[in-house]
Amino acid sequence: MSAPLVSWNAMPGSALRGTLEIPGDKSVSHRAIMLASLADGVSRIDGFLEGEDARATESIFRRLGVRIDTPQAGSRIVHGVGIDGLRAPSTPLDCGNAGTAMRLLAGLLAGQPFDSVLVGDASLSKRPMHRVTVPLARMGARIDTADGGLPPLQVHGATRLQGIEFIADVASAQVKSAVLLAGLFTEGSTTVIEPQPTRDYTERMLAAFGWPLTFSPGRAIVPGGHRLRATDVHIPADFSSAAFFIVAATLVPGSGLRLRRVGMNPRRIGLLHVLRLMGADITVETADEQGGEPVADLVVRHAPLHGIEVPVEHVADMIDEFPALFVAAACAQGVTTVRGAAELRVKESDRIATVAAGLRTLGIGVDESPDGARIHGGELRGGRVDSHGDHRVAMAFAVAAQCARDAVIIEDVANVATSFPGFVELGQAAGFGLAREGGLPAALAVDRTS
Repeated sequence: MSAPLVSWNAMPGSALRGTLEIPGDKSVSHRAIMLASLADGVSRIDGFLEGEDARATESIFRRLGVRIDTPQAGSRIVHGVGIDGLRAPSTPLDCGNAGTAMRLLAGLLAGQPFDSVLVGDASLSKRPMHRVTVPLARMGARIDTADGGLPPLQVHGATRLQGIEFIADVASAQVKSAVLLAGLFTEGSTTVIEPQPTRDYTERMLAAFGWPLTFSPGRAIVPGGHRLRATDVHIPADFSSAAFFIVAATLVPGSGLRLRRVGMNPRRIGLLHVLRLMGADITVETADEQGGEPVADLVVRHAPLHGIEVPVEHVADMIDEFPALFVAAACAQGVTTVRGAAELRVKESDRIATVAAGLRTLGIGVDESPDGARIHGGELRGGRVDSHGDHRVAMAFAVAAQCARDAVIIEDVANVATSFPGFVELGQAAGFGLAREGGLPAALAVDRTS
């Protein structure tokens, strides 16, 4: 018998004020555990995201024979076993809802001397993996999938991998990273060339752990046959998690919010550029570097937005932030057009269809296309929307509710715990009207005209 769906009750709260500490970056947390496990020596990771996705990766490496200590929440001490020290698991490795973990592990495990099986939850089991398994097969990997290229993935070890030049036809950091991680175990070098540059977390972290790779926007070359050395990693606040508060503070009158030490990887902040083009008031302060990644405080103040045609060059740099952008577009004056975002169709949900359906329920006109949408800005009304188990869609509609005339019930939100387990509490602290269904939102509707 399936568990009952978890829902949120959201409505306009107060102006967003204060300083927020956003949880650690999920993408960096995944990679930090992976590379620290393969390194020679002991690494300390601070700022680790205590979400279900990152913990799934941590659990998998424990199953592969790596000792990982938890001195306190947000910190891990990883006793690396070396590039050739992982042990064969006795049962399938459960990635939960973590698509990043499954795709990256497919590359990493393809170079091992043992067989392994990667499984996921019901949502992940519907996400296609052929974009990863096809280039890995060119390297000599043997990975079996279910019909349609779906999980589970049966990875056959003891195969000799060869370096390749992979010219990707889709800009995807996960696909690139899977190929580069397989490249650690190859004879010769592996080159990945992208149609558009994507986030370079894997490349930066490989360099931090001492692997002699070369990379530039849209291109990376990894030679096989080297070793990783232990290093300490300080994980910045997750820009994708910060995105919901950036959009909310922009939309809610009277807001002024500071977000501390947010990761500012150039391949991750496309939303920042697009919101500014729409008229957002976002200031970058105290820029610094943390664990090889640029970080900064973001100061966001309310500003009216106008619709734009989103420049296609920013699309790959904001692929996880589109649910939040669609909400910003719904509250903007005029029409916002998105093209070149076909990858949104194969995320945790079909994000274009899921967000479009929810916005229509709330009274916004949306015209879908295969690779994007036209969002007609207008006034949001209340209603009941279904996030289809997609954590980013759920949080985006919580933001939309802060600008709606009436309450918004957001269904199927349990997967928010995969990436942002404290979202409700942090939102309430900032001023959101938000509670689990059956509870009273912490911040009730206020008069924003004064």
